[in-house]
Amino acid sequence: MRVLARIKGKLKSELAFYRCLIAHPRTPRLSRILLGAAIAYFLTPIDIIPDFIPVLGHLDDVLIIPGLIWLGLRLIPVEVSASCRLVSASSIDSPA
Repeated sequence: MRVLARIKGKLKSELAFYRCLIAHPRTPRLSRILLGAAIAYFLTPIDIIPDFIPVLGHLDDVLIIPGLIWLGLRLIPVEVSASCRLVSASSIDSPA
Protein backbone atom coordinates (compact mmCIF):
# COMPACT_ATOMS: atom_id res chain seq x y z
CA MET A 1 0.00 0.00 0.00
CA ARG A 2 2.85 2.40 0.68
CA VAL A 3 4.07 2.02 -2.88
CA LEU A 4 0.64 2.94 -4.27
CA ALA A 5 0.46 5.96 -1.98
CA ARG A 6 3.87 7.13 -3.21
CA ILE A 7 2.85 6.66 -6.84
CA LYS A 8 -0.39 8.56 -6.19
CA GLY A 9 1.53 11.42 -4.58
CA LYS A 10 4.05 11.58 -7.42
CA LEU A 11 1.29 11.53 -10.04
CA LYS A 12 -0.56 14.29 -8.20
CA SER A 13 2.54 16.48 -7.99
CA GLU A 14 3.40 15.94 -11.68
CA LEU A 15 -0.13 16.84 -12.77
CA ALA A 16 0.05 20.00 -10.65
CA PHE A 17 3.39 20.82 -12.29
CA TYR A 18 2.00 20.34 -15.81
CA ARG A 19 -1.10 22.36 -14.94
CA CYS A 20 1.12 25.22 -13.74
CA LEU A 21 3.20 25.04 -16.92
CA ILE A 22 0.12 25.15 -19.13
CA ALA A 23 -1.23 28.18 -17.24
CA HIS A 24 2.08 30.09 -17.15
CA PRO A 25 2.10 33.08 -19.54
CA ARG A 26 5.68 32.44 -20.72
CA THR A 27 5.01 28.86 -21.79
CA PRO A 28 5.11 28.58 -25.60
CA ARG A 29 1.83 27.69 -27.31
CA LEU A 30 3.25 24.47 -28.80
CA SER A 31 4.30 23.28 -25.34
CA ARG A 32 0.83 23.96 -24.01
CA ILE A 33 -0.68 21.92 -26.83
CA LEU A 34 1.76 19.01 -26.36
CA LEU A 35 1.34 18.87 -22.57
CA GLY A 36 -2.42 19.21 -22.85
CA ALA A 37 -2.50 16.39 -25.42
CA ALA A 38 -0.39 14.16 -23.16
CA ILE A 39 -2.68 14.75 -20.18
CA ALA A 40 -5.81 14.25 -22.29
CA TYR A 41 -4.44 11.03 -23.82
CA PHE A 42 -3.54 9.75 -20.35
CA LEU A 43 -6.97 10.51 -18.90
CA THR A 44 -9.19 9.39 -21.78
CA PRO A 45 -10.04 5.75 -22.37
CA ILE A 46 -9.56 6.09 -26.14
CA ASP A 47 -6.28 4.72 -27.53
CA ILE A 48 -4.73 5.13 -30.95
CA ILE A 49 -3.89 1.42 -30.90
CA PRO A 50 -6.41 -0.66 -28.88
CA ASP A 51 -5.00 -2.40 -25.80
CA PHE A 52 -6.26 -5.82 -26.87
CA ILE A 53 -3.58 -5.96 -29.58
CA PRO A 54 -0.64 -7.77 -27.94
CA VAL A 55 2.42 -5.62 -27.17
CA LEU A 56 1.51 -2.75 -29.51
CA GLY A 57 -1.62 -1.89 -27.54
CA HIS A 58 0.36 -1.01 -24.42
CA LEU A 59 3.47 0.13 -26.24
CA ASP A 60 1.68 3.17 -27.66
CA ASP A 61 0.85 4.34 -24.12
CA VAL A 62 4.45 3.84 -23.05
CA LEU A 63 5.80 5.81 -26.01
CA ILE A 64 3.22 8.48 -26.84
CA ILE A 65 2.62 10.02 -23.40
CA PRO A 66 6.29 10.32 -22.37
CA GLY A 67 7.19 11.51 -25.88
CA LEU A 68 4.64 14.32 -25.80
CA ILE A 69 5.73 15.34 -22.30
CA TRP A 70 9.43 15.23 -23.21
CA LEU A 71 8.94 17.33 -26.32
CA GLY A 72 6.69 19.81 -24.51
CA LEU A 73 9.16 20.25 -21.65
CA ARG A 74 12.10 20.75 -24.03
CA LEU A 75 10.46 23.85 -25.47
CA ILE A 76 9.80 25.55 -22.11
CA PRO A 77 12.39 28.01 -20.73
CA VAL A 78 14.31 26.66 -17.73
CA GLU A 79 13.27 29.48 -15.38
CA VAL A 80 9.58 28.88 -16.13
CA SER A 81 9.96 25.18 -15.44
CA ALA A 82 11.85 25.84 -12.19
CA SER A 83 9.29 28.34 -10.91
CA CYS A 84 6.40 26.00 -11.72
CA ARG A 85 8.19 23.14 -9.97
CA LEU A 86 8.46 25.27 -6.81
CA VAL A 87 4.83 26.40 -7.02
CA SER A 88 3.52 22.88 -7.57
CA ALA A 89 5.66 21.46 -4.74
CA SER A 90 4.44 24.09 -2.31
CA SER A 91 0.80 23.64 -3.31
CA ILE A 92 1.01 19.86 -2.80
CA ASP A 93 2.77 20.17 0.56
CA SER A 94 0.42 22.76 2.02
CA PRO A 95 -2.79 21.51 3.64
CA ALA A 96 -5.95 22.32 1.71
